[in-house]
Amino acid sequence: MAYFIIEKAATLGFVAVGFSPPGSPPFLDRFCDWIAARKYGEMTWIERHLELRKNPKMLLEDCRTIITLAYPYSSNKPCTSDGFSVARYTEPDKIDYHYRLRKLAKRIVQGIQKRYPKTRSRVCVDSAPILERSFAYTSGIGFIGKNNMLIIPGYGSYLFLVEILTTAFIKFPLAEPVDNQCGSCTRCVDACPTGALEKPYSINASRCLSYLTIEYKGAINSESTKKMGNCFFGCDICQEVCPFNKKEPTGEVLIPSTYEILNMGEDDFKERFGKTAFARAGLTKIKNNIRSLNSCP
Repeated sequence: MAYFIIEKAATLGFVAVGFSPPGSPPFLDRFCDWIAARKYGEMTWIERHLELRKNPKMLLEDCRTIITLAYPYSSNKPCTSDGFSVARYTEPDKIDYHYRLRKLAKRIVQGIQKRYPKTRSRVCVDSAPILERSFAYTSGIGFIGKNNMLIIPGYGSYLFLVEILTTAFIKFPLAEPVDNQCGSCTRCVDACPTGALEKPYSINASRCLSYLTIEYKGAINSESTKKMGNCFFGCDICQEVCPFNKKEPTGEVLIPSTYEILNMGEDDFKERFGKTAFARAGLTKIKNNIRSLNSCP
């Protein structure tokens, strides 16, 4: 069955598959310390359901196997015609990855249920309190870098993670975790424009430009705005400087100009971006981000 899942995942576009038992995840203590230090900004939802994060079996009763899947997104940065950009993961010409990847993962679940008809499975795409990078590490598909991203040697970190929790007992050899390969490199820490990466493996989300331009509900302060460069949604700098990520030229223009976005109404925004990653922040937030950039000296 493990072989079927690996083969099926490859045909669906996943670049890595791993298996792990549903035990307590590694790095849990580090996560709990991060919560205790309140480094999550206003994302108070992160501190909820800590018991579920400690014990993934509580997410699916009788869970026996966790399948981790990695799906790539392009290293080309989406840009506007007037010289602005957004984070790569947004892929604003596509439906939000939550919907796309859940649909793909369910095709794998169908194969599991066909082989094990009395089993139950649950697909998680940023939709459950599970330490997905920890289980990706346990499954042996990559290591967690100093920028806190999962890095797959030979591929990099431009990827999404999906978990399938299943009550099916899938035989798989216990994977050897991939050794951390960052070595003495601190490019990500050194390059972080706001100092959100306070030290290797430690991020203060309240200072992170991805948080400030997407999750944060308030106005971005002038000091942080000056460090946004030309990116008004998200930030990829800690990944751009990582030696494990391929360097490719910027891709074609995929999004309207900032002038067009600033003149959009809610209906226009919903028609163009309502099913994309932009919908999470919403039009008002995006407009405010753009205005902040335009007001920079």
